[in-house]
Amino acid sequence: MKKILLLATGGTIASVKSDEGLVPAATPAQLLAALPDAQKLCRLEARQLFNLDSTNFQPEHWLALAAEIHRCYREYDGFIITHGTDTMAYTAAALSYLVQNSEKPIVLTGAQRPISDPVTDAKKNLLDSIRFACREQSQGVYIVFDGKAILGTRARKVRTKSYSAFESINYPVAAFIDERRILQYVDTEDQAQPVTFYNRLHPKVFVLKLIPGIEPEVLEYLSGHYDAIVIESYGVGGVPFYGQRNFLEKLQALTESGKIVVIATQVMLEGSDAELYEVGFKAINRYNVLQAYDMTVEAAAVKLMWIMGQTRDFAQVKRLFYRPIHHDVML
Repeated sequence: MKKILLLATGGTIASVKSDEGLVPAATPAQLLAALPDAQKLCRLEARQLFNLDSTNFQPEHWLALAAEIHRCYREYDGFIITHGTDTMAYTAAALSYLVQNSEKPIVLTGAQRPISDPVTDAKKNLLDSIRFACREQSQGVYIVFDGKAILGTRARKVRTKSYSAFESINYPVAAFIDERRILQYVDTEDQAQPVTFYNRLHPKVFVLKLIPGIEPEVLEYLSGHYDAIVIESYGVGGVPFYGQRNFLEKLQALTESGKIVVIATQVMLEGSDAELYEVGFKAINRYNVLQAYDMTVEAAAVKLMWIMGQTRDFAQVKRLFYRPIHHDVML
């Protein structure tokens, strides 16, 4: 029987009602008490790392999670993290970069309604996560939610209230979980490399969403406070240069100051292809500008934090950004 560690961090799944709205308060023991059959599936241990609404999660919490998994990695066969849904996709991406080539599953889950509610998705999501973590083929970082296992680098929250909160973006759902039946559609790769843990992130990354009328001077302000900027552009990706709002001039200054710029797209599906149009071709080929291709914005931003924790050299940043990690990008 496998030995699984549950790390509780708060979120809706652990929330209770207060005079100021839902607040995380339930302990790991209370979570497990709602699942009397869980111990039949594995040897399950639990501990509390945080008790936070995931809105309050920061890169420091990602590092603490990775460090805890590193500390007890050899003691357990898998890990389950209960987490709030609002920033779960960011945490899943972060753990995908901080814990690479894991031959053991690291599963994040949560709920849209607290586990103490009479009607809740929490029990199903937690039981599904345990079943998936106990599966021999499960390796690496996933979000398990509403009967789906989604790669940690491909998840995005797409619904605020419905049980089907997460979707896999630009990549197939890894597996579907139907009670005890697990249908896996994405084969687990043989881990040729040993598990590698990282303990540094550089959080100075900003995501800028373009709208018509935005002034390019915003890049000057951001360059004084951030070291990398992900630009959520339109369509397949491009940077406006027509008339008085010429962003290309600002990209020149960002390149000269050693800042990293990534062009992504506001469109959720199919990714960027920035060189297809003049508005993107000039930006990609004249300046030190990368593009996200089919990566999620969540993964692109967190990957930049991970990369800049190691290097700021543009050539090295470019090499690492375009290196596929846990199926985060298809080139």
